Amino acid sequence: MRRMEVCCAVLFPPSLPLPMLRSLRFILFAPLLVALLASLGIVYWAHTGASDSFLAHRQILLISLVPLLAVFALIYTVLRRTSRALLAITRGLEQLASHPDAAPQLPQITHLSRHGSGEIRTMAQALLQLSHTYERQRQAEEKAFSLSFYDPLTQLPNRRMLRERLRQLPSHTPGGQGALLILDVDDFKSFNDLLGHSTGDYMLQEMAQRLAQHAPSNSLAARTSGNAFAVLLWNLKRPEAQVLALAEKINFAIQQPLAWGGKDYRFTTSLGISLFDDQLTNLDEPLKNAEAAMYVAKSQGRGKIQFYDPSIQARLQDQLQLEEDLRHALERQELHLLYQAQARAESGQAPRIVGAEALLRWQHPTRGLVSPAVFIPLAEASDLILPIGAWVLQTACRQLQAWADDPRTTDLTLAVNVSARQFLQPDFVEQVRQTLAHTGIHPRRLKLELTESTVLDNVQDTIATMQALRTLGVRLSLDDFGTGYSSLQYLKRLPLDQLKIDQAFICEITTSSADAAIVKTIVAMGHALDMQVIAEGVETAEQQQALLTYGCHYFQGYLFSRPVPVGDFEVLLGRV
Repeated sequence: MRRMEVCCAVLFPPSLPLPMLRSLRFILFAPLLVALLASLGIVYWAHTGASDSFLAHRQILLISLVPLLAVFALIYTVLRRTSRALLAITRGLEQLASHPDAAPQLPQITHLSRHGSGEIRTMAQALLQLSHTYERQRQAEEKAFSLSFYDPLTQLPNRRMLRERLRQLPSHTPGGQGALLILDVDDFKSFNDLLGHSTGDYMLQEMAQRLAQHAPSNSLAARTSGNAFAVLLWNLKRPEAQVLALAEKINFAIQQPLAWGGKDYRFTTSLGISLFDDQLTNLDEPLKNAEAAMYVAKSQGRGKIQFYDPSIQARLQDQLQLEEDLRHALERQELHLLYQAQARAESGQAPRIVGAEALLRWQHPTRGLVSPAVFIPLAEASDLILPIGAWVLQTACRQLQAWADDPRTTDLTLAVNVSARQFLQPDFVEQVRQTLAHTGIHPRRLKLELTESTVLDNVQDTIATMQALRTLGVRLSLDDFGTGYSSLQYLKRLPLDQLKIDQAFICEITTSSADAAIVKTIVAMGHALDMQVIAEGVETAEQQQALLTYGCHYFQGYLFSRPVPVGDFEVLLGRV
């Protein structure tokens, strides 16, 4: 028995593939079994008294059958293995035919392609190649679908997917109310230009993640363009209340600081909302209406939310026409500057004009005088604020140059408002330097007024720009102080020369103890930080006297002068 095991181990080593091992054992043992049975038969016949010649004849016959049986066993084994291989290949083809997109696993075919022989191996390899081709095609189709319907940067659905979902809504949500929110990141282009597209891409990815986190289950969040996103909602029970709550939640989420390079950045979004029902026939209508509402929200300032109503379309059309007219206002010389006096006074002394603020005005050929509250936000929402801002700076410096030759005006300062978009331009400091060099004015006579939102959006870079401007000799003032969200921690770090108290606190300073306390605190804080403090919107002598009592000695308002052309301002200087 032990010898038999040794022989089997030598003849059929375990390293052989299992199907081959089984076939070899069958081919060898089938004839041996027949030979054994033949021997037993001869022994039986011998015991029954058969003649020697009969036994010899039967022995020869049985021995001659052994090779034949071995051949038959071999043929059977080959046919059995071939049929199994063909069956495996057939099943593999059926799998590919019935589920071409499922990337079926074909372990038997893989085994045949490696260990098979002849045509079977060739067929298995061809089947595997066909499977790999299907897999590559499936991956290519998935990639094409992703590129067609998803944004590659944020992985959110794109505008095309949004339209497709809009198309499906009427059939999937009969009788339901839907809404579309379009949100645009305010002043993102300036941020992108300042810090580069890689940083901008990172910020967009973070915003997309926040948007996706706050989008409810019955919604689709998408990126529709460069810095614009959308949220499509359906099956709304109380559409206005639900959408407004979501819009406020999204606005709050986007406004949270985003960290990059050890610094925190803050963004706001302008949101437009369009409501619709299941009778939607024009897929472009919700998109067009929501975008129109978003543009109106953007014109109202940062972080605003606006629902669409039919009058918006007319207002938007009017805005677009006004923007087009504004593009040509410079070349048509329709823009001009007015000057409002800034005065200094001590208790018991008459006020003395020490400077002015240059205020931009637009004299439209058909609309007449367009309010700055109308066209300034329009310019800030587009690139128009950049050439307009540059023109204002150059014109103001040329006026300072003209005043330098007159003893009455040689010491006057002139304040110029600088928009956030203009201030964040990488070459803004160089623009100021070139303007100073071209006009030859003393830099201390130029005062740039910045808003709180401008200086606090990106404190570190803002401080660097402000320090560069002060190195040139230019003075810096923080406009409308008290109306924003200035942090005292940041305020003490800002290289400011002046705080300007917003007129909202001045108008009731003599009647409101709260406003009086706020003004008194601002004045004391400004002096503690070694800053000059000026109050705007001073209209009565009582307001001036109250401010003097609190220690404020610089004023601007109708009590001293309305905004007037330069000629009238110079006449005013002779009277005061």
